[in-house]
Amino acid sequence: MKLEINGQTHDVDVPADMPLLWVLRDVVGLTGTKFGCGMAQCGACTVHVDGAPLRACVTPAAALAGKKITTIEGLSKDADHPVQRAWIETDVVQCGYCQSGQIMSAVALLAQNAKPTDAEIDAAMTGNICRCGTYQRIRTAVHRASELMAASAAKEKSHA
Repeated sequence: MKLEINGQTHDVDVPADMPLLWVLRDVVGLTGTKFGCGMAQCGACTVHVDGAPLRACVTPAAALAGKKITTIEGLSKDADHPVQRAWIETDVVQCGYCQSGQIMSAVALLAQNAKPTDAEIDAAMTGNICRCGTYQRIRTAVHRASELMAASAAKEKSHA
């Protein structure tokens, strides 16, 4: 089957029911997406499919043919996506294991809501578990990413 991952087409020879997570990690070699629980409960495996967050650990690869899959590696080449920059600036990461899923969920939130409230952030990020408890820093980083995105949009508008 052919899967479009991070803008590139990958021809993968895998069983139709193989979870996307294992296709990404073991077949394609993109290890930024993490295995957490295997039951779509922790969010560590979050990727985007056609722009929407999806849990890769329970989604069969065959269900994604013809769709655009974006992993943490596909957000930017140099960690310069506004959400990644905000994560670094606000020093969110402790152990870091859950962070690619957290970032992917935050990107999806900000694509739908450019200036979310604390309650909206909490609601959108509920499906992502951080065992280190960095939730306050995650919320701060989402607000910072919102600011960075607004500043970038304003800069682009002034140059147009």
